[in-house]
Amino acid sequence: MRRVFAAQHALTRGSVEPSLAERKERLEKLRDMVRANEAAYVAAISEDFGNRSADETRLLEVTLVLNGIRHARKHLKGWMRPSRRHVDIAFQPARAWVRHEPLGLVGIIAPWNYPLFLSLGPLVDILAAGNRAMIKPSELTPRFSELLAQTIARTFSEDEVHVVTGGAEVAQAFSGLPFDHLIFTGSTGVGRKVMQAAAENLTPVTLELGGKSPAILCEDYNLQKAARSIAFGKFLNAGQTCIAPDYALVPRRNVDEFATSVIAHARRSYPDIAQNPDYTSIVSDRHYRRLVEAVDQAREAGATVLSAGEIRDSNGRKIAPTVVIDAPADGVLMREEIFGPILPVIGYDDLDEALAFVSGRDRPLALYAFTTRKETQEKILGRAISGGVTLNGTLLHVAQDDMAFGGIGPSGMGGYHGQEGFRRFSHARSVLRIGFINVFEKLGPPWGPLARRVASVLSRRS
Repeated sequence: MRRVFAAQHALTRGSVEPSLAERKERLEKLRDMVRANEAAYVAAISEDFGNRSADETRLLEVTLVLNGIRHARKHLKGWMRPSRRHVDIAFQPARAWVRHEPLGLVGIIAPWNYPLFLSLGPLVDILAAGNRAMIKPSELTPRFSELLAQTIARTFSEDEVHVVTGGAEVAQAFSGLPFDHLIFTGSTGVGRKVMQAAAENLTPVTLELGGKSPAILCEDYNLQKAARSIAFGKFLNAGQTCIAPDYALVPRRNVDEFATSVIAHARRSYPDIAQNPDYTSIVSDRHYRRLVEAVDQAREAGATVLSAGEIRDSNGRKIAPTVVIDAPADGVLMREEIFGPILPVIGYDDLDEALAFVSGRDRPLALYAFTTRKETQEKILGRAISGGVTLNGTLLHVAQDDMAFGGIGPSGMGGYHGQEGFRRFSHARSVLRIGFINVFEKLGPPWGPLARRVASVLSRRS
């Protein structure tokens, strides 16, 4: 790992930045690699999970990576074009512009829940910006991680893109390398450790974390439509999605109807749990036990638990879609990000109460609001701050290539995707070219009456 880092780092200091044609060629190679190995990626990810829906992997990982590549290739020429900037009359004659140049060597630490998309999605923007990259995928998806290392090695030279595999010690050492930028996707707790390690080298970081992303159902919105959207976003990948709705805030008189509707939609989507290839397993025994114990804790505290089927299948590590009404405020389900197919439902009496509930907690990575009224929409957006938002649906803001994706506060820092990703992994370098005369040099030193008159005129302009 250190040998490859040293080689890539040296090249970023000694070589000319890649041209538009070279960047497009790298993106084309990445596209061809994903297409050629799609079936193998799908199979490896499913094996790592115990069972992972092949269609979910194709739609939520493969397609999103390919869409990102297509978008970057289409717009890259415009992104690379220097942007003209205004020069104040006091500094004329002169010209000013900003160049977006490669940072150099960027590290990617990817999680297990969407191992393909969250390894290669950032790589698209990193290559578009002209950088070299090293990737550390999760040790919880060992088959996929090894396959990614092999396919990247066949596609790119070691000094362009390289994959490092291994466990927690390797990840810790990786985060301590003096990258020019480091992007981490994962839990808030690990994100703190990554940021601390990066700080030793003054390495700037992009952190994509998580948190308890709320879904707010307003009085005016159709309950069945909202229940379907929330069930869709919550139970994909068995809830193991950083932007999945973590809990739902529902008008108090509609709580029971909403809960039963969510379960009904889940049953229609996943008519069988244990043997259903479309329903994903929990990734590890540890994560499985944590979720089961969290539901047991809520039930013992008096919460109402509804399930779309047999709630537990320990052999296949599957937990049926579950709704919990009145989960205790001090329990795991309301204190921690759930990251599983369990949806707490909380009743509220008026929207102000719901917004106070959200704003009184850490700012989440995502927020979902269901309302047909523009004034209600604006009220929610103005008072409940989050990383990103989908209105009247769930998840889909992350799939928009022309919008930045990222968190705020404990849910992360920095955003990427599309042009924002290109800029995130670029250095905005300001350039000023002096014209045929430099007025400030003419003023002095030695400073005299003319300099004082010019300073007086300039200061009075404001």
